[in-house]
Amino acid sequence: MRRWAASTPVHLAFAFLAMGAWAWWANRAHPAPEPQQAALLQGALSACLTLYLKRVVEWFAARSVGHLALWLPPAVALAGSASVLVVLHRLAGTPALLATIAVPLLVSGSYVTLYNLTLWRMRRTRHGDER
Repeated sequence: MRRWAASTPVHLAFAFLAMGAWAWWANRAHPAPEPQQAALLQGALSACLTLYLKRVVEWFAARSVGHLALWLPPAVALAGSASVLVVLHRLAGTPALLATIAVPLLVSGSYVTLYNLTLWRMRRTRHGDER
């Protein structure tokens, strides 16, 4: 079970299915194929952004110090994610844009904040309070 929990393909598949389903639900009042298109786009974006978020947080966390390291990595990661979601959903003509991206941004914002906090605390424990 632990191997599944740590598996990148499992994380990507879960992101695709969960956020794709949310996008379909958020757009369900609109005529086909709009809900399906929103679901496929959001699912694909969520899978890709899962990798992006982790890597951006790790990159910025390794290069930031002090309290800057606490807020900069998640802020940059989330800003990039939000930009991609807004631009691509607008280009695709997703009808319920804000409803479609609200939950993925809430979930990814929570993830990057908690992940970065974990990295920050681990680094402080390893290096003392100088970072």
